[in-house]
Amino acid sequence: MANTKLLEEVRYAIRTRHLSLRTEEAYLAWIKRYVFFHQKKHPYELQEQHIEQFLTSLAVDQEVSASTQNQALNAILFLYHEVLHVKIGMLQHIVRAKRTQRIPVVFTKEEIQSVLRHLHGTPWLICSLLYGSGMRLLECLRLRIKDIDSLRKQITVREGKGEKDRMTVLPASLIPYLERQIMKVKLLHQDDRAAGCGDVYLPDAIRKKFPRAAKEVTWQYLFPASKCSVDPETGALQRHHVDESVVQRAFKSALQKTDIRKTGTIHSLRHSFATHLLEGGYDLRTVQELLGHKDVRTTQIYTHVMIKPGLAVRSPLDT
Repeated sequence: MANTKLLEEVRYAIRTRHLSLRTEEAYLAWIKRYVFFHQKKHPYELQEQHIEQFLTSLAVDQEVSASTQNQALNAILFLYHEVLHVKIGMLQHIVRAKRTQRIPVVFTKEEIQSVLRHLHGTPWLICSLLYGSGMRLLECLRLRIKDIDSLRKQITVREGKGEKDRMTVLPASLIPYLERQIMKVKLLHQDDRAAGCGDVYLPDAIRKKFPRAAKEVTWQYLFPASKCSVDPETGALQRHHVDESVVQRAFKSALQKTDIRKTGTIHSLRHSFATHLLEGGYDLRTVQELLGHKDVRTTQIYTHVMIKPGLAVRSPLDT
C-alpha cells in the first residue's frame, strides 16, 4: 500500500511539473523496478550505495544501453529530489553502461520512393513528410494545423526533443496534399463539435491562458485519430492524434514488399533526410538546425554514411 501511495505522489509531482505522459510512464516503471530490486523496501530506507547497486546491475547483469541507464538514473533522482526531498550525494561507484556508436541506416532516394509506392493515405503522407522535413515520428504526429505555413514552406515543430521549438522545411510537393488533409480535419472537427466531442489536448499553460483554444480548429491535430478517446489526465473526451504504431506497422509492411535488404525503421527516413542534404551540399550547421540537434557532433555521424564524390577508393581485390 505504501508503494502505491508513493507512485501516486510521483505521478502528482510529474504532472504538476508538466512533464510528458511518456516521461511519467517511464519514470514510474523505473521506480517500480528500483523498489522491487531492493525487496520492496521504501526508498527512504535506501541510500546512495543502493542506487549504485541497482544502476550497476542494469549495466552488468542486463547489459542495458547507456541511454537506458541514464533514464533510470534520472527517474531515481527525480524520486529523491522532487518527491521525497532527500539530497543524494555523489554516485561515484556506478559501473557505467557502454556507449555504442552505431552507423544509422540510410536509404537511397530510389529506395525511399520504392517504399512510398507501397504506402497509401495517411501513412503515405506522414512518411513522405518525415523524409521531406527530417522530423521525428512523434514530432510529426503532434503537429497542429497552425504549425503548417504553406506560403513560407515552413513547419514549426513544437516542443521537440529537449522541449525546444524549431523550424524545418515544408516540401513544396506535399503542400496540395496537406491542404486537403487540413480540409478533412476541419470537416471532422465540425462533426465532432456537433456530436459533443470537439476538444483536443492542450498543455496546461495553454489551456489556462486560452481556455477556448481546445475547441478551435487551428489547434486540432493535423493527423487526428479515427476515434475520440478519454484523456487519462483530465478525463475529458477528446480526439488525439494518430497512434505511432499505426504508421510504424504501415512502414514496416511497405518495406517488406520492396527488394530493399536493409533493416531500417521509420526513423531511417530522418537519417536519409539528413544524409541526402549533406550530399546535396548543405552545410552541417544548417542540417543541425533543421534536425534540432543540440550538439553538432550528433549531426556529424551522417558524414560517415554519405556518398563522397571526391573519394575514389578501390578495393585492393579489384586492382
